[in-house]
Amino acid sequence: MGTNRVEAFSDGVLAIIITIMVLDLKVPHEPTFTALLSVTPVFLSYILSFIYVGIYWNNHHHMLHLVSSVNGSVLWSNLHLLFWLSIIPFTTGWMGENQFAPVTLFLYGINLLCCAIAYVMLQSRIIKSQGTGSVLAHAIGSDIKGKISPVLYLLGIGSSFVSQWASGAFYVIAAAIWLIPDKRVEREIAQHLSVRD
Repeated sequence: MGTNRVEAFSDGVLAIIITIMVLDLKVPHEPTFTALLSVTPVFLSYILSFIYVGIYWNNHHHMLHLVSSVNGSVLWSNLHLLFWLSIIPFTTGWMGENQFAPVTLFLYGINLLCCAIAYVMLQSRIIKSQGTGSVLAHAIGSDIKGKISPVLYLLGIGSSFVSQWASGAFYVIAAAIWLIPDKRVEREIAQHLSVRD
């Protein structure tokens, strides 16, 4: 089976996730900056989660560009990833509404860790179906970012009841790492597309 339906379905789910998150941003009833400040935690949690969902969408898009076909195992792994991503609006809203309380930071970190594990599982399933010499396996290489991220999530989870600032900082650092473009993957996509054409 080709990848078009998987990508289209995943794009739709991710678009809905972002829509649900933005609907949690309630408009203040008073036209004052003080009223606006009251929704700051919700807005900050939305920004962080929007970045995370955007990172997953971007990486998912790049990954599927390097895949020619998918099987049932890949489809279920993709649904597994989408399940954990679909929980993000809940953990985001809870964290923002409760002003980054320790337990909310803890659960948010668990959610991020589960998303990361699910993404690696999807990636592994695709590589298994395509072979270790596949374009995707070559593009990923040693996957340093993929190995650092879970460590940062675990540090964020572990520090959530000790320091809210430290916990939040670990989640922000993990997102920042992924915002730096990986030129190697983009080069592989360009080469792959030029060979296909």
